[in-house]
Order: sequence, then C-alpha cells, then structure tokens
Amino acid sequence: MNIFRRITSSKHGFKEAAKCSKGKFLSFVRSFASVEVHSLEQEVVIALGSNVGNRLHNFNEALQLMKMSGIQVMRHGCLYETEPAYVTDQPLFLNSAVRGTTKLGPHELLSVLKNIEKEMGRTDGIRYGPRPIDLDILFYGKFSIQSDTLIIPHERIWERPFVIAPLIDLLGLAVDGDTVASWHSFSRESGGIFGAWQKLGGESLIGKEGLRRVLPIGDQLWDWSQKTHVMGVLNLTPDSFSDGGKFQSVGAAVSQVCSMISEGVDIIDIGAQSTRPSAPRISAEEELDRLMPVLEAIVELPEVEGKFLSVDTFYSKVASEAVSKGIHLVNDVSGGRLDSNMLNVTAGLKVPYIAMHMRGDPSTMQNNQNLHYENLCKEVASEIYMRVKDAEAAGIPAWRIIIDPGIGFSKNNEDNLDILMGLPTIREELSVKSLAASHAPFLLGPSRKKFLGHICNRPEASERDPATIAAVTAGILGGANIIRVHNVRDNLDAARLCDALLKRKKAHR
Repeated sequence: MNIFRRITSSKHGFKEAAKCSKGKFLSFVRSFASVEVHSLEQEVVIALGSNVGNRLHNFNEALQLMKMSGIQVMRHGCLYETEPAYVTDQPLFLNSAVRGTTKLGPHELLSVLKNIEKEMGRTDGIRYGPRPIDLDILFYGKFSIQSDTLIIPHERIWERPFVIAPLIDLLGLAVDGDTVASWHSFSRESGGIFGAWQKLGGESLIGKEGLRRVLPIGDQLWDWSQKTHVMGVLNLTPDSFSDGGKFQSVGAAVSQVCSMISEGVDIIDIGAQSTRPSAPRISAEEELDRLMPVLEAIVELPEVEGKFLSVDTFYSKVASEAVSKGIHLVNDVSGGRLDSNMLNVTAGLKVPYIAMHMRGDPSTMQNNQNLHYENLCKEVASEIYMRVKDAEAAGIPAWRIIIDPGIGFSKNNEDNLDILMGLPTIREELSVKSLAASHAPFLLGPSRKKFLGHICNRPEASERDPATIAAVTAGILGGANIIRVHNVRDNLDAARLCDALLKRKKAHR
C-alpha cells in the first residue's frame, strides 16, 4: 500500500488530507510516514491486565514475549489488584503498565501484541470479559492515530482508574516534561492527565473502590498499606555488631526463629555475612556454608508457614541458591553494585528485591568521601533512584522493589537522624524521578545501631532496644512500611501503636 492509500484508508486520515494544501499535505505525508515507515525508536506505553489463571505468571510471560518481539521495557508501573469493569461477574484483575521503546510501527506493534495474547490463550470471547492477558497500546510516541483497527491514545484511558493509576506511575514529576505535555494534550481535562486522575479520585482511591496497590511475595499479593510489617534479624555470623556468634549453630538459629515467630514476626531476614563497618568480606561459598544448613532446617518448621523469609546478601550466587531452597525476598545492601550479576539473576528469580542505599562497600562506606552530602535526603533519593532504574532495566519490575534508605550505611550520627525524620522528603524527592519508586514500600533498619548508643550513652548494642523503639516509632509515623529489628516483641508493640495513631489520623481527615 502506498503512503497516500495508507493515510486515506482511515476516515481520520482522509479528512486530514482533504484539508491540506499541497505543501501542508506533503508535510502531513511525512509525519504519517514517520510513524509507519520508520527507522527511529518510538516510546510506547502498554497496559497489561489479567484475571484468568496465574495472573502474575501471565504478566511475566507477556513481558518476556514483548522483549523477544522487539519491545524494550525500561519502566514499570506499580501492580494493582482491581475489581472488573463493565462485565462485573468475573474474577479480580491484575493491572499495570510499562513504558519502553520499539522500532515496530504502531500497526506492527498492535499485531505483535495480538499475537502474544493469542499465544497465551486469549480468545475473542466476551468483550471486557475474562482473559489470561490483555495488552493495550496507550501511547505511541507523540502521535494520535485513528484507523479502522487502532486508536491511539486508547480511547477509554480517562474513565478507567485501573489504567490511569499505573500510567501515572510511569512518570517523574520533574524529568518527564515533554512526555507529560504530550500526554496532557490528549486528555480532555483542563489539568491534563493529572487532572483526569484527580477527577476520578486520585490517590484516595488506592486501598478502596476495588483498587489495591500490591507487591507479590511467594504466592501472595501483599498490600503493605494495611499495617507495619516487622522483619526479624537472624545473624549467622561470628562478627555481627549486635549478636555475632549467638546463632551460628543450626539449633540456636532454629530456636531464635521459633521465638521470633511466637512474638509475631512477619518476615525473617537471614544473613550469613556481616556488613558492619570495616567487616571483612567472605566468599559466596563460605556464606553459603553458613546459610544453607540453617535455611534447610527453617523451611521444615511447621511454624514458618505463612511467614516470609528474606536473605541478606550481595552475592547473586547466594541469592539464587537461597531462593531455590525457599527464600521469598532478596535483601541487598549494595543495591546491585557489589556483584554485577545480582540484578539480572534476581530478575530471573522473580522475587521481591530490597534495594538499599549505600556508598562504597562495608569497608569504605564510612570514609570521609562517602559521608559527604550537600543535601542528604535529596542525594539519597537520587542515588536510590539510580539503583531502581538499573533494576528495572535488568528486568526487575517496580512492583517487586522495596526501598531501604540505609540507616548506618554511609551515614554519620546526624545523617541517621535526618533519615529518620526525612522519609517523607525522600519519597517526595523520588517522585521527581519516578512516581512508581515513590510508591514502593519503605524498609527502615535502625535496630541497635551505633548512633543510638552514641546519643543514649549505651555502648553495648544489647542495651539499645528502648532507643530502637523510639527510632522505629519516628520512622513509622514518617511512612516506613517495614521495620527491621532484633527485638521483635517490643518493636511490634510500637508498630501496633503507630498504626493505630495513623488510622485515627486518617479517619479525622
């Protein structure tokens, strides 16, 4: 089909062509041809939905097939569990959106996505009915396209909270000016895409009206907004600052796990390598020798049913072996910078990834260079964003990422206090670069750390539990979703009180 026939084959194209003078018509031809007859990559936004079978597996498979088809995904929205629209007598959906690039033309892209849907078992069925996967092109570059088979932007974006929520996640408030302007121009609302979202209810919709923001852990979809979760620390090291050497034997470790479970722990974080300042680094093999016998005993405990297990490691080999034995999360203090394979391996494991802020490594993190900040919260947020960006590029979606600002890592005493008081600022600074990252669960780990001993004159780590309770209280009230602690019982009480306070505060709004 020649260019003129391609343009005039749609009502929109013919109408636009008819209005053009010769010069304008040639310009119109060139602009249309740049979409269909192309050599440059175009940015695309694709919505994903699923409510048949293993919904998360369907998302993973669709993303892999998209990558194999020439669609490079660079950003992911958050993951939402939503009530069905239009046809309501069907299972709940998972919804998200991704942003990437492709050299496929818009109709080629449509054909690729339809083939993926078909390959994954979608049939025509009932319109808006159940489906294993639904892939819709929301935006293609800055182009408005109308043909018999394709309308871009997708015509029903603006009436669907389950579409706009993940779509907005793909933006950064300050770094996507051209993209925002382009998306604004397609919205009928005076405030553009953000105005359309606010008209529907905005962030107040999250957690109600059938729109939950969730993170997949194990076989569960975790809604972290319901309460503060307590992560208990299990150190299998001889040299950890607080309890080094206490739980090196399998029996002692298992006994400690049972104790934490009886006290109400939600997540158990198992570490076999010390990351205290100046700690010597051991090999992945030595770390595995410490870890695996204990992990194999823990997963056999009936009491561990319903609890999440995390491995505290910066080695991809350790992460992979641990997940194969039952670990649910990877907690990496380096954010992927101490093992070049960590992000790619974790992406393949398809488990949540805790990305922590640290400069240098445990042996250098407290040197003068790594302790220098002009604006602590802004720089921590910017550096965390780079870790999140790298993780997404490796294939770890934003909906699997948990953020830890790294108390005690590359921070002095005053910096740690600024982190405790500055969690809202860090979230706000993250939103400048990525709204999805700013919505991620935050983990806070001040437990028994040196700065608490310095402030409270408690040189022994075991004497710092009261100060830890005060620190996690400040953190929870500032927006922390997970607290990582040694003393589960007392900190759980603090978390419950904070949750009650926040619930009352929300009720009075």
